[in-house]
Amino acid sequence: MDDVSRVADENNGTDRWASSTIRTTRQRRAVLRLLERTDGFRSAGQIHAQLRAAGSGISLTTVYRALQALAEAGNVDVVRTTGEATYRRCHSSGPHHHLICRQCGRAVEVAAAPVEKWVADTAREHGFSEVSNRVDVFGVCVVCPRAASDHLT
Repeated sequence: MDDVSRVADENNGTDRWASSTIRTTRQRRAVLRLLERTDGFRSAGQIHAQLRAAGSGISLTTVYRALQALAEAGNVDVVRTTGEATYRRCHSSGPHHHLICRQCGRAVEVAAAPVEKWVADTAREHGFSEVSNRVDVFGVCVVCPRAASDHLT
């Protein structure tokens, strides 16, 4: 079984590679595998460093290209903070939003229904149509304050 099929099986068959037009390459599979094992958002540089540490010969340029293709196909989420894009394996096929830890990058996908309703109501109230949205909420996860206080004791 190849890595993409294994990822699909681990996610109860929710593999969007099969339904997308993205061409599967060894490098894209390697990037996707790494993101599958990662709980939060990571920069291309971090992903590249992790792949290189694991023995891959992949170049940083190839990592960027793989991430771009995976993002366009809807396989990864992208968040841009302070000018740098960070990436995470997308586990939801429908609209969703994120809670993201500012300290460790851990991310949690949250249901979009309440936000979508608020956006639709607000857009309608102001005469807007064809509205799109993206909500990423930043904070500090429950693990990080404990980790910081553990270092003080």
